[in-house]
Amino acid sequence: MYLANLKLNNFKSYADFEADFCPNVNCLVGNNGVGKSNMLDAIYYLSFSKGCFSSTDVPNIRQGEGYFAIHGRYMMGEDEKEEVTVACVLKCGQQKQMRWNGKAYGSLGDHIGRLPLVMVSPYDQQIITGGSETRRRFVDGVLSQTDRGYLSHLMHYQRAVEQRNRLLKQFYDDRCWDEAAIGVWDEQMVRNGEVLYEGRKEFMKGFVPLFDEYYAWITNGAEKGVLEYVNHAEVPLRQQLEEARQNDRYAQHTTVGPHKDDVELSIGGMAVKRFGSQGQQKTFLLALKLAQFEYIYHHCGLKPILLLDDVFDKLDMERVRQLVQLVGSERFGQVFLTDTQPGRVEGIFESLPALEHSILTISK
Repeated sequence: MYLANLKLNNFKSYADFEADFCPNVNCLVGNNGVGKSNMLDAIYYLSFSKGCFSSTDVPNIRQGEGYFAIHGRYMMGEDEKEEVTVACVLKCGQQKQMRWNGKAYGSLGDHIGRLPLVMVSPYDQQIITGGSETRRRFVDGVLSQTDRGYLSHLMHYQRAVEQRNRLLKQFYDDRCWDEAAIGVWDEQMVRNGEVLYEGRKEFMKGFVPLFDEYYAWITNGAEKGVLEYVNHAEVPLRQQLEEARQNDRYAQHTTVGPHKDDVELSIGGMAVKRFGSQGQQKTFLLALKLAQFEYIYHHCGLKPILLLDDVFDKLDMERVRQLVQLVGSERFGQVFLTDTQPGRVEGIFESLPALEHSILTISK
């Protein structure tokens, strides 16, 4: 699978744009602020029906316009000869639409997983340095692309927590308590939360060896990074909720459950978040994302499109060359990467003459 053609209308900085891409490595080169990341975000939209950099869609409409449209033409199938068109269209005041070969989805969630994609951007540093919610979002994002049932349980669980929290706040404000009403959402949390616990535990079993492999490759085996899933799944979720009942009443929110899980990242027993150097944090992030690619490929049978936004920062030239050689190998599929230095990418491809690639210069 690869993206052969992309058309943009009124998307962010692009009024009207069209480009063809090669099946292997595509370099988007240009100064800061010319729209390289915006183009990657458009490709991200075609896989996830939402942007990577913003939680809302309307700000992505070009200023002064009433809509944006993103159209992609993909080549799929064993011989990549099957043509598929995908579109994401948003008009002001209307619901966003995703279309597959011209047919609109009834639910945007039905599209997730059909065009697997992995993106690495500077914003992903929050996976390493941010709160536990960023690491849960990473795990849930991988699982949602590989297991549609998991995505359904996740959405139901999140709704149950939101409704339960709303009741807890209401009961606190009104100085009252309704055990039966809370119990309704407890049941929803238990039914879906136990599935999340099991899904995440199984995910870590398959994911950690892939992470170990890529971390060892990036560091040449100089050090070992450790991932550890932290939860309270050894205690049944129903029991957790019962034992935390009084805490929840006073806190006015649900204090236990899968939405409190974390993935701890460490080197030599020291948390990377607090004690890791910038280079070590970058290494962790790259290893996580490359392992994400491998995991999705193993479970979906499709090589995800790989978007690398400004990943060369903090890497020396030999490491950059090694990374491009890796992602350009048969092990990976189509790759898009951005850089501000045309000479750097040209030099890399001169040293890798057999690597199929295209270089697209972006300017305002």
